[in-house]
Amino acid sequence: MYPAELVKPMREHLTQVGFEELYSAEAVDAALAKSGTTLIVVNSVCGCAAANARPGAIQSLQNDKRPTQTVTVFAGVDKEAVDKAREHMIPFPPSSPCMALFKDGELVHMLERHHIEGRPAELIAENLTNAYNEYC
Repeated sequence: MYPAELVKPMREHLTQVGFEELYSAEAVDAALAKSGTTLIVVNSVCGCAAANARPGAIQSLQNDKRPTQTVTVFAGVDKEAVDKAREHMIPFPPSSPCMALFKDGELVHMLERHHIEGRPAELIAENLTNAYNEYC
């Protein structure tokens, strides 16, 4: 588990633009039970989360079509919520950071760490906006 003071600015990077933090398995299930589209970002302390994942997710929301709700869980901190989010992301193996788009609770698009690491935020945003244009 990472200290709260370490992850606070990393959490705020997403919450300041409207992402809702989920801290429990019940909160994850409740978010995915809502109709519409949900983007879940599994946040992380790693460098690719700071340089690519969070900026890409934020940039993707500038699209005309975007998810009904945006939520986040933090790997290495919110274990229960992360484990539940990852259950919903099966058959994809656990990775962080990662991003998943759900439509009416069903996984429709996934960005694993290997799709994020080493790629610029703009490319990640483009990948997500293409998914939004198809499913949102």
